[in-house]
Parts: sequence; C-alpha cells; structure tokens
Amino acid sequence: MSFSLNPRGIWITLGWLLALSVIYLSLSPLPPNSGIEYGDKFSHLAAYATLMAWWHQIDRNAYRLALIFIVMGLILEILQSLSGYRQGDIFDMAANTLGIGIGWLLGRSALCWSAGKLTA
Repeated sequence: MSFSLNPRGIWITLGWLLALSVIYLSLSPLPPNSGIEYGDKFSHLAAYATLMAWWHQIDRNAYRLALIFIVMGLILEILQSLSGYRQGDIFDMAANTLGIGIGWLLGRSALCWSAGKLTA
C-alpha cells in the first residue's frame, strides 16, 4: 500500500485547523492579549482575513465563503455574550467582516499562487 500526499487534502485539513483555532480562541475564557490598544480588533481582522484567503483558494465561490464566515463570526459573538465570562462586541463583528473582505481580495490576488493547484 502506498501513501501519497494530496496537496488539496492537506490544504483543507489545515483550513479546518485554522477555523477550529478561531472558534477555540473566540470562546476560551482567557483570550490572548496583544498588549496594544484595540489589539483584539486587529486579531479579529487578521483571523478572518486568513480564513477567507485560505478557503478562497480551495473554494472559488467567495460569496458562499463570505456568508459562512460572517455567520460564524455572528454566532461566536452571540455565544461569547451568553458565556458569562466573555462579552460579544459589535466592533469585533465589524473587524471580522472587514477581515473577510480583505481575505477575499487576497484570495483573488496573484499573491495566492496556489489557487490554481488547489481548486483543480
């Protein structure tokens, strides 16, 4: 039996790990602190930009991905509000959405060199 690495499968697995990391960090009682003012907003923006750019290389339907990640961010903000140890924030949701837009652009740019290889 031979074992071969499938680049698309590896990319999808890493994408799920990214998504699970965002979920975990969004719901953990002690989120990481960047030490800078509004650092959590930059973290939200970077996390959702990364998710969108990453998955956009696999699934070229950016509208579907954007909707999935916007809904995911909204649900996580609601769950934070219900947790008792975190609070949801409309500005976090705005940073998430801005990050999705940036990720969309990055996913369509020439910087995402692997897009042709992963969508085939």
